[in-house]
Amino acid sequence: MVAPDLRGYGDSDKTPRGYDAFTLSADVAGLVRSLGERDAVLVGHGYGGVTAFDTAAMKPNQVRGVVAIAAPHPIRMAKIRRPVPADRYGRLLAWAATPAWPERHLVAGNAALLERIIRSQSGPVWKASTDFAETMVKMRQAIRIPGASRGAVEHLRWVARSPWRTDGHRHREALAREITVPVLHMVGDADRFTPQSALVDAREQCTGWYTLSTVRGVGHYPAEEAPDVVTRMIVALASRAQPS
Repeated sequence: MVAPDLRGYGDSDKTPRGYDAFTLSADVAGLVRSLGERDAVLVGHGYGGVTAFDTAAMKPNQVRGVVAIAAPHPIRMAKIRRPVPADRYGRLLAWAATPAWPERHLVAGNAALLERIIRSQSGPVWKASTDFAETMVKMRQAIRIPGASRGAVEHLRWVARSPWRTDGHRHREALAREITVPVLHMVGDADRFTPQSALVDAREQCTGWYTLSTVRGVGHYPAEEAPDVVTRMIVALASRAQPS
């Protein structure tokens, strides 16, 4: 098992460019090959799950299965559409598209905004636990690594800006490729940020084994809020996606 930071996050390289779906998919596929493996089961939460879907569509030879947690299929964001005021994800993209200000706001006051965002989207049990408090200390430290806040925003900035550009058109064309490997789609039943209704587009893009599982009593962070449940489901998917 390997748990890398996506480009721009944590201790990964803080490159000036390369936060588009094509480069990120190449990053993941290249990592699989650099580890001496032909393919791998990709597991990702949020934008990591979106990147797992992108990689399965654009680099299918390196993907044996996908576990996408609280993550819509990228086709949902790649479409040209009018923003909907009630769409939390749409409001986040509009915020991220603003130049410079979001990354500065994220780290202000010892990254207080980051904790407010995570707290607002977490289930009540985890939010009241000591694990939540300890996790927030680590996350607030991680986003304050020089360049990390910009890297985090650049992922969303590309999603927000690309649909009207040539690279957005190319992205939609690439996503027309059906995903044939096993896919486990997971969402918390109290997730208001990416509710189950935001994930339904994925079924049309996945022509192999696919299941959408709801984790009870958790919000937007199932892996942190119910780690044992999520781990069991990942192991089951990995067993289904064994090399032929």
